[in-house]
Amino acid sequence: MRDDSAAPVIECQSLAKHYGGAKALDNIDLTLLPGEPIALIGPNGAGKTTLMSLLCGYIKPSAGSVKILGHAPGSTQLSGQLSALPQDALLDPRLNVGRQLIFFARLQGFSSAQAKVEVQRVLDKVGLRESMTTRPSELSHGMRKRIAIAQALIGSPRLVLLDEPTAGIDPPNAKMIRDLVREQSSSTTFMVSSHNLDELERLCGSVIYLEQGRLISYGSIDEDNGDLDSSVLTLRVGNDLPDNFITLSEQLPSVKSVSKTAQGDFLIHTHNDLQASIAVLQLLAENNWNYRQLSRGRSLEERLYGNS
Repeated sequence: MRDDSAAPVIECQSLAKHYGGAKALDNIDLTLLPGEPIALIGPNGAGKTTLMSLLCGYIKPSAGSVKILGHAPGSTQLSGQLSALPQDALLDPRLNVGRQLIFFARLQGFSSAQAKVEVQRVLDKVGLRESMTTRPSELSHGMRKRIAIAQALIGSPRLVLLDEPTAGIDPPNAKMIRDLVREQSSSTTFMVSSHNLDELERLCGSVIYLEQGRLISYGSIDEDNGDLDSSVLTLRVGNDLPDNFITLSEQLPSVKSVSKTAQGDFLIHTHNDLQASIAVLQLLAENNWNYRQLSRGRSLEERLYGNS
């Protein structure tokens, strides 16, 4: 395991980006240490893409400062240390996969021989070693996405920025990408931007929430913002439960109250979460009611948007 007390991978101090009178980012103070994947979330227009562009050095800040691994974005010291995968990244349809990835490896300073070995290594990581001589047009959308992930891993970077890495691909390819991120997280810090909160909740250890260019919150993805004097369980169901589920649940000695969220989940406020978990599961089993998941705390979606 890595030492989370190591130097920060990202440091933002009063970071701002303005376009005329519009504030795409407004006075962001943020320090991120190496470790588990970091979720970057927020509604459209929140400033996520602007932040990633600033981190990569594609654009300059209007005010404040940002450092990546102790260096200014775009500096030569970051060559091979930082990589990014935009959501709309495309491979050149005219060239086979191996030729393109070897070109990117050469840009990072690999010799021709080293580049070929490195490309085979990253293609092995995504399970597509046999695609060296294949053109992108001959691959599925999910396979092209995995090739793009392989490109982002060339040179074993310490920080990788992923924008919607599993958007629009089938579940097997999405799972492979999630598994790869988990596997690489022992040596690489990932920042993942996505609108799929369920996926981020399974994958990431912390979450950055932006809204209208401002940093609303940053912390552990498991942190519960519910009432401090009570425990909360979240029950997710595939199909809606009968109307008397809430009434019967609230009769359980360990349950204080039950409410249904706008997302269709049930929030169960308890006197004792362990006793309540057992009692609720027994109630579901006795009535042959199906459910998807019973977990402690509120879901990320409910914590962020439950009062919207």
